[in-house]
Amino acid sequence: MQLEPTTGAPVDALPRRVPVRPAGHRYAPDAATPDDDDAFWAPIEEVHWDGTPVRPEATGDTAPWWRRAWPKRRRRAAGSHPPDPLPGLAALVGLSLAATFFAWVSAGPFWVAVGHATSGTVVVTECSGGGLSQRCRGIFAAADDAFRSHGVRISGVPAHRTAAGEALPARVTGPDGGTAYVDRGAGVHLRWLLGLLAVLGCGVGIARWTGATRLSTPRARRRAVIASLAGPLAIMLGFLASAW
Repeated sequence: MQLEPTTGAPVDALPRRVPVRPAGHRYAPDAATPDDDDAFWAPIEEVHWDGTPVRPEATGDTAPWWRRAWPKRRRRAAGSHPPDPLPGLAALVGLSLAATFFAWVSAGPFWVAVGHATSGTVVVTECSGGGLSQRCRGIFAAADDAFRSHGVRISGVPAHRTAAGEALPARVTGPDGGTAYVDRGAGVHLRWLLGLLAVLGCGVGIARWTGATRLSTPRARRRAVIASLAGPLAIMLGFLASAW
């Protein structure tokens, strides 16, 4: 005998449709039966024996709302085709070049900030642009007249001292240094700190876009992420050594 799953009664002994009672209505045996024209008849699978709707079953997703809204990680199914390597290769090359640039512009300010520099005076020969696009060049002379550098770039020239012939105290990393740094204190530290953060950001981007964070095993992911960060940091160390 086939039983109805909601009531447990034989299927043949139950009507196929029953009226849906309004919310909060309690069943009373002597209650008047609504007219057929006014009653809404729902399938018996969607209501209880007294006409109240069956409560929807829980979906089983008990995760918090912020985790449900977070994008799901893409996992490669077993036996599926490997991802296209061209986007990862393009990201690797592009971010490596970006890390090279940031390491190059941060090496000199780092040595100047830690005290590995030669003090002296730089004389402005020409300046062009203004603000972030300002470009100045001049002649640097060491304080002890040990050397003189012509055509060096000048960093941190105040806007009111860009005229040709202005003499400013500055520091360079050495006789081969191509940049004379006029700014002191927090300005120099900010230059190399921002550059280092940018280099680390490039390493994180390499790990993300080359798929290092989506490898199958934790050990493989850990090694791939370390290698992604080690590449830009090695570039940074190379430029620091060359600027010594």
